Amino acid sequence: MRLSAYSYTNQGGREHNEDSIRAVLDGGRGVFALADGLGGHACGEVASRLAVDILCGEGLDTVPGQAQLLERFQAANARILEQQKQPGQEDMKTTAVALSLDGSAAAWAHIGDSRLYHFSGGALVHVTPDHSVTYRKYLGGEISYMDIYHDDDRSSLLRVLGKASCSPEGGQGEAAPGDAFLLCSDGFWEFVYREEMLTDWLKAETPEQWAQFMLLRHIRRTPPGNDNFSLITIFAEDET
Repeated sequence: MRLSAYSYTNQGGREHNEDSIRAVLDGGRGVFALADGLGGHACGEVASRLAVDILCGEGLDTVPGQAQLLERFQAANARILEQQKQPGQEDMKTTAVALSLDGSAAAWAHIGDSRLYHFSGGALVHVTPDHSVTYRKYLGGEISYMDIYHDDDRSSLLRVLGKASCSPEGGQGEAAPGDAFLLCSDGFWEFVYREEMLTDWLKAETPEQWAQFMLLRHIRRTPPGNDNFSLITIFAEDET
């Protein structure tokens, strides 16, 4: 199996881009990470950059499984806590999502509301659950899924990197030729719905084209002063 990927980040209507993205791939193996920094005044950018650097590691000598990804999240949290000792960076934090692919083996982990979507067999088969007050309200039946996009508590996060207590969530599964993955920050997914992601994937021939289809939807909906937004699109394809 062969992987191809496309990465994109944009500061949107904000003064600084506090999102960070990283993709390391070779043939059918890859590690991908995206983080959405919090803290303002570019401090969030420091936290998100530290996170993706540690989550992607030094290369593909070892492709991390679920347990190893969770360990990397803990290592990233420790590094951010250490960096918070620097003046002006005391409040920096970040969400993060990471995916590793090694042939047919897929593993992922996330914290906060940066998401991973997995598409297979012409359908969306998995999306990571947000660690937010709004998502908890949805799970409790207080609001509908569509309300997640607009709920007043959507930015109230329950888990992030940069707190003494760090509780990332992980998973694992299989990847097959024809599958696709999307990692994205909330500044992207809040303006592009699941059904639209699926529709655009089904008509796209490359990860870049898939991203461009979705970004066209995004740009038509974003208000002035919109948040930073980032994405990584990945196709798994036959070698031939």
